[in-house]
Amino acid sequence: MASMEENFPRGGIQKKPTEGKTPSTKLERDNLFDVHHEEQSQKRKRSQSDQGKQKKFKAGSTAAAKDNVVNIEPLTIEALCEGVLLLGCIKEVSDYELVVSLPNGLSGFVPVTHISDAYSKMLSKEVAQGELLEDLHSLSDMYSVGTLVRCIVTSVEKNADGRRSIKLSINPKKVNKGLNASALAPGMLLSGFVSSVEDHGYLIDIGVNGTHAFLPRQKAQNYIKAVKRGPDLKIGQNLNCVVVEVKNEGRVVRLSVDRSEVAASVATEQQNWTLSNLLPGLVVKARVQKVAPFGIKLRFLSSFTGIVDFMHIDPEKSMNYSPDQVVKACILSIHPTSKVVRLTLRQAFLHPGGSPNQLSNDRMGAVVEQATVKAFYKQFGAIFELDDGTLAFARLKHLSKTRKSFKPGAFKAGYKHKCRIIDYSLIDEMCIVSLKYQIIEARILQYQDIHTGDVVQGKVFALKPIGMQVKVADGIKGLVPSLHLADVILKQPEKKYSIGDEVKCRVLECNPAGRKLILTLKKSLVQSKLPVLSNYEDAKPGLITHGFVVCAREFGCIVKFYNDVKGLVPKNELSSEPVSCPEKIFHEGQVVKVMVLKCEPQQERLLLSFRLSSNPDSGDKEQHTPKKKQEVKYQIGEMVDVKVLKKKENGLEVSILEDEGSVIASIPTVHLSDFVGTCKLLWHCLQEGDVLPRVMCLSDKAERIILSRKAAVISAVQEEQVARSFSEIQPGMVLTGYVRNVMPFGVFVEFPFGVTGLAPKVSMSDKFVTDTKDHFVVGQTVIAKVMSTDEEKQRVLLSLKVSECSSGDSAAESFALLNQYFKEMKEIRNLLRRREPSVARVLCELVPGKELQLVVQDVHEDGSALFSGSSVTGLTVTATRYHLGDKNIVPGEKMKALVLHVDVLASKVYVSLREELLKQRGKQLTENSQHSATVQHIAEEFALVSLETGQLAAVPIASHFNDTFRFDSEKLKVGQTISATLKAVKVNDHGVLLAVQGSAKKNVFVRIRNESETALEEMLLAVKHSLSLGDTVTGTVKSVKPTHVTVAIDDKLTGSIHASRILDEVPIGSFPTYTLKAGQKVTARVIGGREVNTQRYLPISHPHFTQSIPELSIRPSEIEGEVTAVLNLKEDSILKKLGLYKVGQTVTCFVKKYNILKNWLEVEVTPDIRGRIPHLLLSLNTKVLKHPEKSFKNGQAISATVTGTDVTETNLCLSLTGIQLLEQGTTTVGMVTKMTPHVGLTIALPGGKTGKVSIFHLNDTYMENPLGDFKVGKIVRCYILSNENGKIQLSLRQSRLNPKSNSKVEDVEITCVKDVKKGQLVRGYVKSIGPSGVFFGLSTSLLGRILFQNVSPYFVQKQSLYEKYLPEGKLLTAKVLGVDGKHIELSLLPEDTGMSSVLPESLGLPRYGAEEEKKKADDRGKREELKLKTKRRRGNSESEQEAKPKKKKTGPADENDSGIEVYYREEEDDDQEEEETKEKSKVRKPGEAPRLQVSIGFTWDEDVNAGNMPVLNQKEESSESEEEEDLQSKLKKQTKKEKELERQKKEKELCKLEAALMDPSRQPQSADDFDRLVLSSPNSSILWLQYMAFHLQATEIEKARAVAERALKTICFREEQEKLNVWVALLNLENMYGTEETLMKVFERAVQYNEPLKVFQHLCDIYANSEKYKKAEELYHTMLKRFRQEKSVWLKYASFLLKQGQTEATHRLLERALKALPTKEHVDVISRFAQLEFRFGDPEHAKALFESTLSSYPKRTDIWSIYMDIMIKHGSQKEVRDIFERVTHLSLAPKKMKFFFKRYLDYEKKFGTTESVLAVKRAALEYVETKSSLADT
Repeated sequence: MASMEENFPRGGIQKKPTEGKTPSTKLERDNLFDVHHEEQSQKRKRSQSDQGKQKKFKAGSTAAAKDNVVNIEPLTIEALCEGVLLLGCIKEVSDYELVVSLPNGLSGFVPVTHISDAYSKMLSKEVAQGELLEDLHSLSDMYSVGTLVRCIVTSVEKNADGRRSIKLSINPKKVNKGLNASALAPGMLLSGFVSSVEDHGYLIDIGVNGTHAFLPRQKAQNYIKAVKRGPDLKIGQNLNCVVVEVKNEGRVVRLSVDRSEVAASVATEQQNWTLSNLLPGLVVKARVQKVAPFGIKLRFLSSFTGIVDFMHIDPEKSMNYSPDQVVKACILSIHPTSKVVRLTLRQAFLHPGGSPNQLSNDRMGAVVEQATVKAFYKQFGAIFELDDGTLAFARLKHLSKTRKSFKPGAFKAGYKHKCRIIDYSLIDEMCIVSLKYQIIEARILQYQDIHTGDVVQGKVFALKPIGMQVKVADGIKGLVPSLHLADVILKQPEKKYSIGDEVKCRVLECNPAGRKLILTLKKSLVQSKLPVLSNYEDAKPGLITHGFVVCAREFGCIVKFYNDVKGLVPKNELSSEPVSCPEKIFHEGQVVKVMVLKCEPQQERLLLSFRLSSNPDSGDKEQHTPKKKQEVKYQIGEMVDVKVLKKKENGLEVSILEDEGSVIASIPTVHLSDFVGTCKLLWHCLQEGDVLPRVMCLSDKAERIILSRKAAVISAVQEEQVARSFSEIQPGMVLTGYVRNVMPFGVFVEFPFGVTGLAPKVSMSDKFVTDTKDHFVVGQTVIAKVMSTDEEKQRVLLSLKVSECSSGDSAAESFALLNQYFKEMKEIRNLLRRREPSVARVLCELVPGKELQLVVQDVHEDGSALFSGSSVTGLTVTATRYHLGDKNIVPGEKMKALVLHVDVLASKVYVSLREELLKQRGKQLTENSQHSATVQHIAEEFALVSLETGQLAAVPIASHFNDTFRFDSEKLKVGQTISATLKAVKVNDHGVLLAVQGSAKKNVFVRIRNESETALEEMLLAVKHSLSLGDTVTGTVKSVKPTHVTVAIDDKLTGSIHASRILDEVPIGSFPTYTLKAGQKVTARVIGGREVNTQRYLPISHPHFTQSIPELSIRPSEIEGEVTAVLNLKEDSILKKLGLYKVGQTVTCFVKKYNILKNWLEVEVTPDIRGRIPHLLLSLNTKVLKHPEKSFKNGQAISATVTGTDVTETNLCLSLTGIQLLEQGTTTVGMVTKMTPHVGLTIALPGGKTGKVSIFHLNDTYMENPLGDFKVGKIVRCYILSNENGKIQLSLRQSRLNPKSNSKVEDVEITCVKDVKKGQLVRGYVKSIGPSGVFFGLSTSLLGRILFQNVSPYFVQKQSLYEKYLPEGKLLTAKVLGVDGKHIELSLLPEDTGMSSVLPESLGLPRYGAEEEKKKADDRGKREELKLKTKRRRGNSESEQEAKPKKKKTGPADENDSGIEVYYREEEDDDQEEEETKEKSKVRKPGEAPRLQVSIGFTWDEDVNAGNMPVLNQKEESSESEEEEDLQSKLKKQTKKEKELERQKKEKELCKLEAALMDPSRQPQSADDFDRLVLSSPNSSILWLQYMAFHLQATEIEKARAVAERALKTICFREEQEKLNVWVALLNLENMYGTEETLMKVFERAVQYNEPLKVFQHLCDIYANSEKYKKAEELYHTMLKRFRQEKSVWLKYASFLLKQGQTEATHRLLERALKALPTKEHVDVISRFAQLEFRFGDPEHAKALFESTLSSYPKRTDIWSIYMDIMIKHGSQKEVRDIFERVTHLSLAPKKMKFFFKRYLDYEKKFGTTESVLAVKRAALEYVETKSSLADT
């Protein structure tokens, strides 16, 4: 272990707990940012501390009895005096001092002047020069919290408040004053400070006179990298230095700060330490002398004694120390006079350079309900164990309110107390707690607890010229600047305030990091109820708040708020009257009420106004002079006809016709239409004198009437879907309005009747909003949903998200928009038609789809063309390159073109010359039919598409008024194919059909409603009432909704009656709410109340019940009987209520709506119980499931069965089809979710299950395209074939679904081999093509094989031809040739199936047998002659060979082939027979011999019939003579011509057979075949191995061995890998078939001839694979001895052990590996071990390995990458995100950071949410910004 620590001084080694102790896992340490990680993975053993303390008491009492033990007290402030040396830990770093944590909960401070001489000199220089020095760094640059420092006490002073403060110095001159040059020895650990930076290193001040200490640069590199505080050490930086070399009697010393050397340093006797020069922080080996009641006495460095108090005993070991035990300890303090040395045994201090554990921020100030007393010490206090297992200490004064009220009896071990963590002592690694009631209850304990705007109580502490100091809490003081002592400026504050006065102040500014707190005592600010403005982001226009004037000048006033937020009130906003001298009216410090006009948070600019009543001017005042005071008043919403008087830049001036034109009004351009483009067009087309009918009065203010022609706004007013005043607006309302202003932070929307609201940037769109101007323009019509209202500020917050504001049916909405657009376009055309003959009239006549005769005018560079023609005079006619089609046109050419679109505003006509458009076929189309359409042109509001028929249709681009923004990727492009659903099938006046994008069913935007939202669509306003449960009330029905009725109880109070509370017996299918009519009087009882905002049902006992909406009932039984509050269980737990419903219970519920997006029916059971019925549980009828929204009407009563609760446990899950048990043989309904070609369907079943349907179960008749009738989302009835292990197999065959229908089953189900009979014709689908034939699917589990010769009568040389004509999934009919066990042989030959050949005759392929039967004899004769000639050369194995079935394989060597060819051509008469090949396609007769056999045992043809083997040997000889005679008699009868024909045919046959033999897929069949192959490729180990395998199949072991030996001799010595392959095969052979002895012999030889390591590794694998684990382990041990420097051996063994489940052994192996391997390999080895642990072992240990490696080597990006990959695969999302967060906060090269950010982004895109993706992008942006800002500076 020791060597391990040298190699890896900062790694996290998992130390094994000593026997009999189990480490407690309670302690949670956050060591992520610690500098030192030696003990990172250790857990403290809290479980022993209890018994440990008891042992301590026993030990103490016995010891006291025996001898006089030293009483070991903790260090107290009284014991400190000047000169005490202490080890401290930096707790806080500020500009002018370091706050240091000292032992036993003390703390002191080091002033900036007591750091080091060199640093002080530089400070003086800077002060003298008065300018900043470049190399003088601030304390925060050099020191970080958690660093251990050696300090000396310079003084202990009393503060103003009576507390003692300890002043320290870390100057080495003082700390090391006991050392002199002669005392220095190598190995000493000293504290030094950088005094200057030289070329080759640093001069270090170690405080020893006459000694020059030098630190070489290379010795500092590791340290510089690790601390990450810049590329160089800084003057004044504190270092732990180890003396490496002492020269010239100590005058020159060489140092090292290498962290491993520092961490390993131990003070020894050889270093000659004395009590006068002993230093804190030294680590020593010590021996326990005595165990005392409150600590331990130690002896160290042979002669010194020291004490360890109870706070510094190692918590791991508790008090289990015994005398003479050797321990490692660290010196904590040395007293200069009493020479008492204190030590610590805590692990964090035993390796110098480390740092103690820190407390996580969220624990500070935490209240611990039950802290257990572990031990109590009379003089000092008590130790507690907190809830997380950590120890904490409370001083005596913190155990009770006063000394008198203290009861020692309450602090016995095991007693529990409530306490609060008030501090953390770093050097003791303990929390400091207090049990004082006032501290536990205190609201403020530290600066972090104070927030800007808080009102706090404090005591006046001191009065100073700059203001008054107020003590808010212990250790927290704030300053009230002079300006803030009162509402007016006080000249003599001491008269108003005296020290000790209680004051109530408000926090103006709080900065916990700088411990800065600014307060105000201005009464108006302290008592203000207006919102606190503490940052610029909160300054929304219209916000009214209090501030104070800080400056009044001629330009206006500057007003300040909280957190230094300032704004300007310009001169014109100071008052409604002009103000000439603001400085005279407003004074500094005056509290004022202001309204925000405008804010730019980025620039920190804020514009304010003191004029609170008037709104800011809209800025667009028109300069028209109205007629004399108009007596006529027009109501908003009134419809009028107007005449255009004048066209202005921003609108029209019109006169109202009803008043004979005496009343003048205006229509802003943006109000001419709902469509932005149409507004401009209409303004352009209108002329003075034109009449506009039906325009609505929008406002009648400021003596000017404003009118609007927006159809959507008009219909909203007419249908009363408006809010007439602010008081009418309720959250949840959906209102139609128009954009009034677009700001960077959001959009202001105005509604009819003048109500305005703000849609902030986040609520503007479902997409990410970069720039608000890209989304909306002023005047645009929008539909907004009210999110919240603020009564006081009269502010309305809106959402413009389409998902929130749309009705849910996007197809209907987008079609309505399109319809309205074309309706307005028609009006414009009619307007233009009335004009004098002009260009406008020409434009009217042109409609899309009209054909024109045009002349080409010009062809542009971009490929577009300009045209002219008599019918388009004065217009620009253009066609894009796409629309010219493939035509090459030249100017002057006459063309026929089709009008696509007419842009009236630009007088431009777009045409197309594409053939498919010009040849349109007018076909009758049906409404709602779906078509594939091609985008031809894109206009502003719609896209023009062409259907398959060539007809033109318009498709809306937007699906909703608010759907205005598209990313480039979403925009439609010309030529793109989209899916369109026709909505208007008659061509309108514009020459186009109307359609909407997407399928009829798919809806793009569906409003998702919050679960908490209720059926109360019109949100009822809560009014305080005095009703209670059971009260009877009478009221009038206000409105009737499907699931509830609202009742007006009196003028203000409104109640609600749920559908379930109307009738006692609800008939299924009825609509209970519709039994009541609006205006009807009802008497009802109160049965509960509902909270307004959350719509939660409140118990009667709830304090807010009186402000709820009363829930009523008119059920006769409830009006008369006792009312039990259904809605008022004691705790309002929805879970408990849902628990009252049992699975299988039948309930009556009421349809709320069908949720299209989630595909479920939402129902209400009672007022507070909701339910959901999933789509597939609505019915067993597929027609109902296709259109569920039509089958279930809102408010209808239905009966459902409870199946459980949903995931959120807020809704009941219900079913209308009962509880479906998906058992074998039952029928159910499902929905197609996935279609896998050639495999089948995946179907979603009721209850969230999925099932699979094979293509063989889709229909009783197989089809060429089996999946053609299905599409995703189709509802089908299914039969369950099987349901095993959660896998459900289904069938859609009618014969299964309706067994009684007796419909014809063309393709019967084949379930097993027994269903297939020889000679049967079967149909199936081609599965794949293998080397031996075609595999053919007969059913889900059965495959048949068709040999190539049975596929087609033609001979095919290229397999690709089969793949072309027999693609996967092709439907074919085949004949069963034979069934052998599990193998089914099939044929596709026409003579077998009766079908045409699968390969067409047109390919001209040679047939397998083309001659006639009659010529057989001739051939036989010739073959006999040949046989006699070649017989001598034939090998004996020929008869065996031909008997074996052959596969196609590479042909023979070429020379054999050609030689035989020549020989045949010489002998004209001895041609070979053709009958043999013809026979071959069927089955060869037993006696026949092949055409020619060469001596190497090679066959010319391929024998298919394996069954002939025994017959052939016997009959061959006997049949020869008969054949000879036969042949001769036939030869005589043949004429010369016949012979010639025959010869040519045989020539063809020969070619064909040779081609077959050349087939590369042919396999060797015999030893001779293999011999020939290895001759041609002697160095191919694969051939030799196949040869060995060939012998092994025949269990000829010796032959296989012989082949291996041959191979080893034959293979060239340079082919090392090939040879090794054979050796491995031989080892395998001996392992399987030989003995241990033969195996070892081969192994020894193999090691001699090959690289030994590889052979060892292969043998290990062989052992492991054959499960000889013991042998494998023995071999690995040998390898570890022999190849200890090989990393791969250690890793292989680790992998082996982990696969065996031996994780502990693997951990030991890692330690051994690190000792054996060189240091540079360590990181890689640990990483690889960790990866193996993740795959096969303990993931937690693997994580620990990675964490410790990365904490030591944080810049090893390769390790980070591996860790990420593994955690993404195995870890939780939180863990993965933590890793990404850590790595993206490292300071790495930008290139690496980019890589990690990209990885993070990819991860979030794949697994996260849009928010998390944005968060990553933001983080990356911040990183780039910080980098660029650094670069700039």
